[in-house]
Amino acid sequence: MHATRKLWTWLAVICALSFAVLGWVGTEIYLTAPPIPKHVVSSKGTVLFSPGQVQRGQEAWLSAGGQQLGSVWGHGSYVAPDWSADWLHREALALREVWAQRDFGAAFDTLNAEQQAALNSRLKTEMRRNTYDAATDTITLSPDRAEAVQRVVQHYTALFGADPSLDALREQYAMNAGSLTDPADLNALPAFIFWSAWSAATDRPGETDLSYTSNWPHEPLVANTPTAGAGIWSIASIIFMIAAIAGMIFYHSTHAEEGDPKPPKADPLFDLKPTPSMKATRKYFYVVIGLILAQVGMGVITAHYAVEGQSFFGFPLAQILPFTVSRTIHTQFAVLWIATAWLATGLYIAPAISGVEPKYQKLGVDMLFYALLFIVVGSTAMGWLGTLQHLGNDFSFWIGNQGLEFTSMGRIWQILLFIGLLFWVTLLGRGLMPALKTPSESRGLIAMVFLAALCIGGFYATSLTWGKHTHYSMIEYWRWWLVHLWVEGFFEVFATAVIALLFTRLGLIRASTANSAIILETIVFLFGGILGTLHHLYFTGTPTFVIAIGAMFSALEVVPLAMIGVEAYRNYQRSQAAPWVQAYKWSILCFIAVGFWNVVGAGLLGFSINTPIALYYMQGLNMTAAHGHAALFGVYGMLGIGLLLFCLRGLSNRLAWSDRLLAPMFWSLNMGLGMMVFMSLVPAGIYQAWASVTKGMWFARSPEVVHSPFMETMVWLRVPGDIVFTVGVLCLAWFAIRLITGEKRKQSAHHPIGVVNQT
Repeated sequence: MHATRKLWTWLAVICALSFAVLGWVGTEIYLTAPPIPKHVVSSKGTVLFSPGQVQRGQEAWLSAGGQQLGSVWGHGSYVAPDWSADWLHREALALREVWAQRDFGAAFDTLNAEQQAALNSRLKTEMRRNTYDAATDTITLSPDRAEAVQRVVQHYTALFGADPSLDALREQYAMNAGSLTDPADLNALPAFIFWSAWSAATDRPGETDLSYTSNWPHEPLVANTPTAGAGIWSIASIIFMIAAIAGMIFYHSTHAEEGDPKPPKADPLFDLKPTPSMKATRKYFYVVIGLILAQVGMGVITAHYAVEGQSFFGFPLAQILPFTVSRTIHTQFAVLWIATAWLATGLYIAPAISGVEPKYQKLGVDMLFYALLFIVVGSTAMGWLGTLQHLGNDFSFWIGNQGLEFTSMGRIWQILLFIGLLFWVTLLGRGLMPALKTPSESRGLIAMVFLAALCIGGFYATSLTWGKHTHYSMIEYWRWWLVHLWVEGFFEVFATAVIALLFTRLGLIRASTANSAIILETIVFLFGGILGTLHHLYFTGTPTFVIAIGAMFSALEVVPLAMIGVEAYRNYQRSQAAPWVQAYKWSILCFIAVGFWNVVGAGLLGFSINTPIALYYMQGLNMTAAHGHAALFGVYGMLGIGLLLFCLRGLSNRLAWSDRLLAPMFWSLNMGLGMMVFMSLVPAGIYQAWASVTKGMWFARSPEVVHSPFMETMVWLRVPGDIVFTVGVLCLAWFAIRLITGEKRKQSAHHPIGVVNQT
């Protein structure tokens, strides 16, 4: 007991210190972020961009699709360019051409090597010179550079407008004509993109060869190459990771855990009768399956747009379902169905653990369900409508689609979801409170479940921290608080604690062992995971020390995975511990699959792009997508499905339950995901990485590469994996339908539901 209290103390100290550092980093980002000028002018007095245009351009880009339509500073989708890299390259080429025509009367490509070298050297000096004047809040450009900027402005206004000469390019970018219909937005958009490119190439005050984005993106024309810090801290992080893994292995070898207890002769939960509120969670799980189907369907459409940017096998689907909408739904639903599965699991287990059904608990569960359904349907419909009807920046931010990856719903819906999550925490707390008040060996696990739930509800507040006019660097800072800490952090702690609690209730794990193991695992995970958030912020206009902190602590996120094989094997042994455990076979196999994908998706693929030097070349390429698919579905998705099956087992008539469809479901999902990742996304990512290293980020994201025969072949090679994966999803859906119809048949045969149950 003393040892457990000590672990709780360590957990509290680590969390307090980590969040203190993360908060301090946020303050420094705010103070040192790239300045947003009021004026951008030429030295001759020509006004290029007026006050407020940079921020309005940011709003315009986000309302046009934002991170669902290309990316800025590497964050966003992968079919359209990274706009900051694209602008930087176009401006550099335009400026060089201005000089070549004026000084030599010929195109740059026709000049001799000596003349080209002279212009290239001049270009680097010009593009890296910081001419921002804080006193007047003005960026002053040379007349030649101003001319180059105006040429690029014309390209962007034509592209985001409806110029028919760029229709072919728009199709390659999977964007519709007239992405921006408001002339003021169309004029302001280039200001934001220019600013993002200017920040990427201009030296910080008092520095040489170090831009506000730490020289990202790779662009040889302007001497944007990796910093020394990116290389040094990458090496240091790998050494640190190896040392930490060695330390963990040593710790486990010298602190042998107690063996698992002898399993009970019969299922301890065999006779558990679901309470009314537990039964009310059943509809959540069926909605989860519906959301999975919708997400997969949108994923198929979104992937196809990488080949036909505005059509689906010739049908002009983009007119009613553009890429920005399909990708928004695909990414948003992924988070929503996983979250819903876990929320429902919490509501299901609370009365089962405490043995008490709080007054009006079922009413609360029902109210929360319909509220969440309203939020999902409402946010999706309004985001879709806003995109199609071009209802303006205010509508997009407040009601429609904010244009931010994984957290795109309008602010009104975010507020409602935050309230819903707090209500969920209240319901969960009411259900768990009797168990928390009663001394038991499992009380530590129950407390961890509730604390994780508090963090899930509370930390969603980070989605409310930015506004329409917030600096883009700060938006990214807070967005990754939500995506990394909320989804990748506290949800995982919650799910791990729930699984451990379920195993203890089944008598497969000793409660004392589980208590210590979960707290220790949470310490190890959060020690690296909280400050590991910063690996998303290396190149988003942050101070250089972000690279150091992010690299070292994110390397620690890999450490817990070193022992995952041992844990997976022990879970397999538990599945064979007694004949009755076979009732939970597929839930346990899902938990084992989580371990596998944790190693592959989060470990192998995650760390392959995690070090600063690797991410410098691969941020915003298909290696990121490979990591995202393998980790998000492989880890969190399989966790959600495992918990879904466990709960449905307890909520279903034993005689109506059949495992026949679960085997093809399980193997199809895992095999399909593996095929999708390793036959398509990884080869595509490696090909793009080569292009990024050799020529620059602009080239890796250009139509020349994205629509090359190799890349389009890789897109088509997703089809076999997608088909196998879809078979798994359909098996899950058919399983649910058969479970419902089977129970109806049992009811008609006078076999009441819930007389004999298995949890």
